[in-house]
Amino acid sequence: MTKDTAKAPTENGPGNAPGNAPENKPENKPENKPENKPEKPAPERLSAAETWRALYAYFRPHRAVVALGALCTLIGAATGLAQPLAAKALVDRLGGDQSTAGILVVLTALVVLGTAIESIGAYVLERTAESVVLAARRTLIGRLLRLRLPEVERTQPGDLMSRITSDTTLLRAVTTQSVVSAVAGGLSFLATIVMMGLMDAVLLGVTLGVIVLIGGAMSLVMPKIARSTERAQEAVGTISTALERAFGAFRTLKASGAEQRETEVVQAAAQDAWRHGVRSAKWQAVAWSSVGLAVQVSFLAVLGIGGARVASGAISISTLVAFLLFLFYLIDPVSRLVEGVTQYQVGSAAIARIVRAERLETEDVPGPVDGLVDGPAQDGPAAVAFEDVTFRYREGLPYVHHGVSFEIPGPGMTAFVGPSGAGKTTVFGLIERFYEASGGRVLVDGRDVREWPLAELRAAIGYVEQDAPVLAGTLRENLVFGAPDATEAEIRDALVRARLDTLVERLPDGLDTLVGHRGSQLSGGERQRVAIARAMLRKPRLLLLDEATSQLDAVNELALRDVVAELAREVTVLVVAHRLSTVTLADRIVVMDAGVVRASGTHAELVAADPLYGELAATQFLAASA
Repeated sequence: MTKDTAKAPTENGPGNAPGNAPENKPENKPENKPENKPEKPAPERLSAAETWRALYAYFRPHRAVVALGALCTLIGAATGLAQPLAAKALVDRLGGDQSTAGILVVLTALVVLGTAIESIGAYVLERTAESVVLAARRTLIGRLLRLRLPEVERTQPGDLMSRITSDTTLLRAVTTQSVVSAVAGGLSFLATIVMMGLMDAVLLGVTLGVIVLIGGAMSLVMPKIARSTERAQEAVGTISTALERAFGAFRTLKASGAEQRETEVVQAAAQDAWRHGVRSAKWQAVAWSSVGLAVQVSFLAVLGIGGARVASGAISISTLVAFLLFLFYLIDPVSRLVEGVTQYQVGSAAIARIVRAERLETEDVPGPVDGLVDGPAQDGPAAVAFEDVTFRYREGLPYVHHGVSFEIPGPGMTAFVGPSGAGKTTVFGLIERFYEASGGRVLVDGRDVREWPLAELRAAIGYVEQDAPVLAGTLRENLVFGAPDATEAEIRDALVRARLDTLVERLPDGLDTLVGHRGSQLSGGERQRVAIARAMLRKPRLLLLDEATSQLDAVNELALRDVVAELAREVTVLVVAHRLSTVTLADRIVVMDAGVVRASGTHAELVAADPLYGELAATQFLAASA
């Protein structure tokens, strides 16, 4: 039988690659979604309270430093408030014989001091902002790499990556600059209004009337900024997803002549991001223009009414000059307020996306299930048993396993065979706890896998996937990926047993040779041997091999088959196999069909007793061995 390259639904779960969907999934997919397009989570709008709680969680560890930056900003603002008063005194003295040199010195000192203090505050806030981004990225990276497999299969990888990169960048502004700008701007605004009110209540009323009128119009613009920014960020995530898909299958892309089509997909996403970004920029421009308009209209109104009040003797010319200076000084706190609100609208969109990522379910298991106490770790080969296990990938999809039961003592080799979609690889996913059984129990060493500490369970298992993934980096990094403390002697032994020693000798830098993106510099058979050597270095008590020799030539397959047979004397080996040579080597064979175990036994027993196995042996297995 030829290698099953279709990746039947049962074999791989609801993955993102084309054809990776749950087993027995009907052709007409739920919600009429394309087979190769994972389900996208429905966008969730956070309430203002939820946004502020999430914002404070990032802000809280740095609140003392942010307070220092805000204090510097307020001190700088206070020095600015003193300048109009000094100017008033200067104008009053111009009509007399008093010297103005002292006031000029004070004005100069206020300008220099205010600028210096505000510069220090700006540096403190920028540094804190970078710290906030770093902390957010660390938290997200740690969480996303612990996601449960079904969560990853339902979410576009590129979109998850954009949460860590572009969304956290937007978080920088809102967690420090937005908060500080809003607080400092608000306090400066109130202080300026008080000073203006003490000078002339009539002119203050004119100023506030103009600001309230234009500010009301601005409040309608702010939600538009948030919506446009969030849609732009989602489009950026789509760009990352499209590029990740293209580079992940770059040879297939070129061989299919799909460069232009994929370019159009990415460019369409980029165009979408541009469109929403421009829309956000448009509303931000409206907001900022409103600030200038409010000040200019206020200036004209104050100049006209104030001039009349000077002419009537209600106020002095120096008071009008000082009031106009306060009015121009009001540009800064109003700008800070607008900046804070605008950045909050931009950042709230990023916070919503980050919070949604943080709500995805992780594999963190705090302790034993149902109050059971963890037993001591065991040595020697592991025993595996399924007790009436049922499973489906999620609600609404058909069941993959319909009461699967079997018992496998260790050591020895057990082969799982059956037609595509029978549920063979899903057995491995349930043993590794990539998925949780919907019903029944999966036992390792007599303990339900849900009672095992996850790290302890997986430390006892070596797993070689069907497509034998190799990570970008060096050959050495791939070999010790699951056993970082492996010695040189252990690495050399694994290389010899996996028939990789001659390959290493040919490589220009030996074990330190780069293998390319997803092992592109290695052949399919070499990647499988690397995966097998990586699994052997973990010294597992249970070895799961999913079509682990499907891409090997006859010589290397025979050699590795002998290695596996040797390992089976010491550990429990479970194999999903399609080749007769592998199946006949097994101590026991489990025949699966349509999510149930229909027979088990040796090759000779099953050929005589089970028609399905007899048919597979006579057609698929024999064809593959030929």
